Amino acid sequence: MVGPDASGCKGFAAPARAAARGLAAAGQSPDHRRGMIGPDPEIEDLGALIEASARVVVFTGAGISTESGIPDFRSPGGIWTRYKPIDFRDFIASEEARRESWRRKFATEPTLDAAEPNRGHRAVATLMSRGPGAAVVTQNIDGLHQAAGVPDDRVIELHGNTTYAVCLDCRARYELAPIREAFLADGTLPVCAACAGIVKTATISFGQAMPEAEMARARAATLDCDLFLTVGSSLVVYPAAGFPVLAKENGARLVILNREPTGIDAIADLVLHREIGDTLGAAVGVN
Repeated sequence: MVGPDASGCKGFAAPARAAARGLAAAGQSPDHRRGMIGPDPEIEDLGALIEASARVVVFTGAGISTESGIPDFRSPGGIWTRYKPIDFRDFIASEEARRESWRRKFATEPTLDAAEPNRGHRAVATLMSRGPGAAVVTQNIDGLHQAAGVPDDRVIELHGNTTYAVCLDCRARYELAPIREAFLADGTLPVCAACAGIVKTATISFGQAMPEAEMARARAATLDCDLFLTVGSSLVVYPAAGFPVLAKENGARLVILNREPTGIDAIADLVLHREIGDTLGAAVGVN
């Protein structure tokens, strides 16, 4: 369902219509695969909603990055299917827990290192650069939005970033290469050179407080937007998953693009259960 004011828009809606026709002609759209040749109305609706908006917040979850080859935490092959999560309090209290945490980090690093931004990431970056995009609020820790070209100051990382480390006391930043080299050589755990504090990947672990500054920024962006576009999130991890509801309650249009149904589909203005990269790329006009 789409509101009536979106029907006459042309900016992003025109590329969306053109892309939808191209997808249909090539046999790539879901409607074409079902035997319905022609423009894809869902992509047109999404493009029209984007065009009708002045301030778009894009809220992303693991689903956008699975198309880059990164398993989400809960799916088969995901880290939670192989390892019990290490609680933050255990990480602080136990040297052995810290060592296991770093071992897992470096064991899974090749998958992250091989991942590149996909069409969905590029579409989000396009929205931020030449469209009405206001901010990307992400639950992901892979840094692929920045790699796609979204400036750091437009990405709000609710669960942190796994591509670097920080001191938990003074917040000094550390790159991973020297930490990896020392750890793989003899199991040396990183310690802050400035204050001797514990160094950890810049992610939010189980039992660790959500980052206050990022949560405040995400709330402010949510309350200021007129379109909240949820992409690739199951919307089950709170408090982050509360932002789409907040946006809707504040009068913004709400779009949910996810392969599977979510618990708040019923309140959305548009729900798309389909592939993320092809859908968002077609709506924005990005290959």
